[in-house]
Amino acid sequence: MLNLQPLPQDYVKKKKSVSHKFLRVTKRYLPHLAHLCLISTFLEDGFRMWFQWNEQRDYINMSWGCGTFLALVFVVLNMLGQLVGCILVLSRKFVPYACFGLFGIVIMQPFSVSFCVGIPALCRNLALGGGLLLLLAESRSEGKSMFAGVPTMNDNSPRQYMQLGGRVLLVLMFMTLLHLEASTFTIFQDIFGTVLIILVAVGFKTKLAALTLVIWLFILNLLQNAFWTIPAYRPLHDFLKYDFFQTMSVIGGLLLVVALGPGGVSMDEHKKKW
Repeated sequence: MLNLQPLPQDYVKKKKSVSHKFLRVTKRYLPHLAHLCLISTFLEDGFRMWFQWNEQRDYINMSWGCGTFLALVFVVLNMLGQLVGCILVLSRKFVPYACFGLFGIVIMQPFSVSFCVGIPALCRNLALGGGLLLLLAESRSEGKSMFAGVPTMNDNSPRQYMQLGGRVLLVLMFMTLLHLEASTFTIFQDIFGTVLIILVAVGFKTKLAALTLVIWLFILNLLQNAFWTIPAYRPLHDFLKYDFFQTMSVIGGLLLVVALGPGGVSMDEHKKKW
C-alpha cells in the first residue's frame, strides 16, 4: 500500500477550516477585543499623562521652550483627545470623529515622545494609523448597514480602499521586526513573517494570514517588550511599555482584518469572480 503524505494544500485547507471555526465561535466578541487592543496605546498614554501631569508639562516646556502655559495646554489637549477618543470608540458613538482625533494624536506623537523618532518609530506610527483606517472603514460599514435594501453604486467604495490602505500600513510594523542575521531561527522568522506580510497586503488567504500574525506578534510582544520586568525608574521601562502598547494596537488592527475580511480590493475578493 502506498503511504500518502498530506499535501501542503491539504494542510492549508485544514488550517483554513480551523480559522473559520474560530471565527464562528468568536465573531460576537472579536470586534470588541479588536477595538480594545487598537485603542490600548492611546488609553495607556492618556492615563500616563493624567498621573504624570507635571512631568509631561515640564518635558514639553523643556523640549519646545514654549512656556509653562502652552505646555500645559498641549498636555491637556493630548490627554483629552486620547481619553475621549477611546471612550467614543468603545461605546461606538461618533467613531469617525474619534478616528480623526486619534489620527491627530498619532501625528503629534513624534513631537511629544522623545523616543518616538527614527525609521522604526515612523513605521510603527504608520501601522497604528493603518489600524485606525480599518476602524474608520468598519464604522462606514456599520453606517451603511442601517440602510439595508438600499442599492449601492459598486463594491469599490471608499471603504474598500480604506481597508486596502489599512492592510498595507499595518504590515509596516513587521518591517521593524526583521533581523538580517545569519542564524537558522532568525532566517526562518524573517521568511515566515515576510510571507505572511505579503499575504495580508495583497489580500490572499487574508483572515488566516492575519490570525497567524496576531498569534506570532503577540508572542514576540510578550518576549521582547516585557516592561514589567524592568524597574519603573529606568528609562527602558517607559520605552518598552510604549512599544508594548503600540504593538497591541497593531494587533487590534489585525483582529479587525480577521473580523471584517480584506475588503473588495483584494485577491480573495477577486477569486470569487474567477
